[in-house]
Amino acid sequence: MRISVTPEVFRLAQVFTISRGSRTEAKVLTVRVSDGGFEGWGECVPYARYGETLESVTAQIEGLALPSDRAALQQALPAGAARNAVDCALWDLEAKRAGKRVWELAGLPAPGPEITAYTLSLEAPEKMRAAAARNAQRPLLKVKLGGEGDMARLEAVRAGAPRSRIIVDANEGWSADVYAELAPHLVRLGVALVEQPLPAGQDGMLGEIDRPLPVCADESCHDRASLPGLKGKYDLINIKLDKTGGLTEALALRTAARAEGYGIMVGCMLGSSLAMAPAVLVAQGAAVTDLDGPLLLAEDRAEPLHYDAAGVHPSEPGLWG
Repeated sequence: MRISVTPEVFRLAQVFTISRGSRTEAKVLTVRVSDGGFEGWGECVPYARYGETLESVTAQIEGLALPSDRAALQQALPAGAARNAVDCALWDLEAKRAGKRVWELAGLPAPGPEITAYTLSLEAPEKMRAAAARNAQRPLLKVKLGGEGDMARLEAVRAGAPRSRIIVDANEGWSADVYAELAPHLVRLGVALVEQPLPAGQDGMLGEIDRPLPVCADESCHDRASLPGLKGKYDLINIKLDKTGGLTEALALRTAARAEGYGIMVGCMLGSSLAMAPAVLVAQGAAVTDLDGPLLLAEDRAEPLHYDAAGVHPSEPGLWG
């Protein structure tokens, strides 16, 4: 078995801004695992919020004594971007060896398209209204907030897209007092859920204050070990493969979370279709799917995922799985 890791850059269609800063490109790592006859691949997006860089994740992967199977990989690397890319590459390799699709190997039903959110970057209200109007035909919009003037931004988005379902992502940008003040207005504007309003580790107040609309854990939820700390504070969890450390743990987290009564959201970092392909399997039947990374890119993989009015479609074998 041989493993390689390659940094790649995908230009964004436009500047993308959240409460932590702006980006003009998506920087990813592509991992390939080969057994001499077949090759599988996967993608990860190292995330500074979790102490990851392209260099640190590359070092993790290059220093790995490649396990013979995915079960051993779960012990060899911690949850995070490095394990995600290797895990997904091993799934792809196994599918190619077997001449089957990953969903068959995982014992899952045949997947179908899922309506995905489309994210509106954090901007001045007038720019966000214009962006909402350009995308008003989309059934689900995700609005990045987390700064002064958030209500004006949200009012502008609702005016620009009066019929779209809206979810809000604060990216840990609010305090408990700000959230309590904004929550009634979120309800008034028909917001379906709010994602990670308070910083992870400082979200205890969510268990003590009224939650007039569903609250989804993102930065507070990585893998199954996160679940005990979420009790009483969150209604949904956002599963991202770069947090869980791959498809293997993502599927296990989905099962465990559902058993504890959590709704499921499946999200992504800003990556290519290769990163989204495994997540589409996890998103089947989810309350919210947020796999719009490729829609925000100016360029993508050679055989990208297909998006249409039905949503994001499962990958073809030429891409992954």
